[in-house]
Amino acid sequence: MYFLYSLLLTLGIGLLLPLFLLDALRHRKYLVGLRERLGNLPRLETGGRPVIWLHCVSVGETQAARPLAQALLARYPTHALIISTTTLTGQRLARELFHAEAAAIIYFPFDWAWTVRRTLRAIQPSVVLIMETELWPRFLRECCARQIPVAIVNGRISEKSFRGYKRLGGFIRRVVNDITLALMQTEADAARLQALGLAAGRIHVTGNVKFDIKTEAEDQALTRALRERFAFDNQRPLIIAASTHAPEEAICIAAYEQLLATSDARPRLLIAPRHPERFAEVAALLETSGLCWARRSANLNAQDRMVDVVLLDSIGELRAVYPLAEIVFVGGSIARTGGHNVLEPAAVAKCIVTGAHTFNFTAVVRDFLEQGALVQLPRINETEVPPQLARTFAQLLKDDARRILLGQRARATLDENRGATARTVELLAPLFSERPEVRDQRPEACLSSVEDSVADEHGRSPTVREGA
Repeated sequence: MYFLYSLLLTLGIGLLLPLFLLDALRHRKYLVGLRERLGNLPRLETGGRPVIWLHCVSVGETQAARPLAQALLARYPTHALIISTTTLTGQRLARELFHAEAAAIIYFPFDWAWTVRRTLRAIQPSVVLIMETELWPRFLRECCARQIPVAIVNGRISEKSFRGYKRLGGFIRRVVNDITLALMQTEADAARLQALGLAAGRIHVTGNVKFDIKTEAEDQALTRALRERFAFDNQRPLIIAASTHAPEEAICIAAYEQLLATSDARPRLLIAPRHPERFAEVAALLETSGLCWARRSANLNAQDRMVDVVLLDSIGELRAVYPLAEIVFVGGSIARTGGHNVLEPAAVAKCIVTGAHTFNFTAVVRDFLEQGALVQLPRINETEVPPQLARTFAQLLKDDARRILLGQRARATLDENRGATARTVELLAPLFSERPEVRDQRPEACLSSVEDSVADEHGRSPTVREGA
């Protein structure tokens, strides 16, 4: 099965190669880090220390990983930390966030046996932690063969992903059984992983580490700089359209134009597209809209303080603009991509609006709705969304008490759910105990010693735990 998987992976890459080359030429998406993706890593300065390899896919996982990484290094100061990402944007953010903590920041290897083996030989990790859920069959198999414990942390499996995995039949059961420990966000996530074939004894529910978000000093400095440059001074309320996908920018611009025509508040709009390769596309939309607008990346201009719309065409700065907003629309929720993180605006007590499609954050959004902590648009035809969104913004801007209360409830809901990071670090402890030397052996046998250590650590066989 693994040979067939490798063959299909190679054929798939071959078929998609023209698209990859086009993206590489236009956006340099796959050229950057290609050597590392092929297992050719630079010399790693770990000082002979045991290595924690923490893998983050993209921007969201990288941001969520920071408190976990800090907690792990505080508990295991003799270990070195290596961070990997899959995407270019995740890599850029990781280099910004982890430059002081990480011994190295690399790209995750392509999932062929030879690339994975070269990478494992170079890193020699003592433990591998995978943020959320990325199931790379060959990578998991090679780690298992080397008795390298692999833990899923802050794990989640959406209903859509679950249906896709189930189609793989017995192969996915073999893949998930190369996972040593799975620390999942919710009971539903845990149940789906168990249904894929991982034993309940290796699954725990810890909650979502994104609830443990903290405001960093550099965020506060950037907030002050942005407030000064664009005169975000509450004289004109700011609406942020965060992590947007097509066609959400066009929808938000249309809603904003309707709002300007009907509202006395004369609000301003900041648009932060999810993917950097779409910055130019969104800039073209703004150029044709007739609105007065500015790019964050452009040189400082006196006009910046008077523009109606700001395009946040930068990486890793979105969290710093949330304190400046009156309303935050969280994107990916009209475009049917499953929504994005509502917890960052909640951390600064902002009024949050989402579209109807939030299946990537089902449990979080459900908790917020139950607490009256956000506004969710109904499922309506796309053509009806701009006027609905404009009405929602207008009502919230007019009703100060409701808007402030929604923000306060959002912050309270976040605070009530903190603690996942501490639970995660505690449950990972058995994986950091001394393990036997790597031996050539059958992969099927490689988990027994780790399972025994987990059971010994807690005085019992591990079971699915109630989450907070």
